[in-house]
Amino acid sequence: MAGNFDIIKRRAEISQRLKENLIESLDMDIEPCDIDENVSLVGSGLGLDSLDILEIVSCVETVFGVKIPEGDMLPLRSFNTLVDYIIANDGGIA
Repeated sequence: MAGNFDIIKRRAEISQRLKENLIESLDMDIEPCDIDENVSLVGSGLGLDSLDILEIVSCVETVFGVKIPEGDMLPLRSFNTLVDYIIANDGGIA
């Protein structure tokens, strides 16, 4: 049971850190709690554009040490898919 708790705790920590860094790097006027875990990053979700996406990619690489290959949009579909990608690629907090 401790293993599941550790996974949940790690995911929550990564999620919170990602929210904080996205808000800062994108100069968003919201709080981390305002970002729904299931929100789409592009289009009607957070309404981010291609320049914002480049900023997210840079943020993920800098903060978590995880590189998103050029042209790979799958990890950027939603906030949750981005967190999953960070975890799957052994992203920690750099």
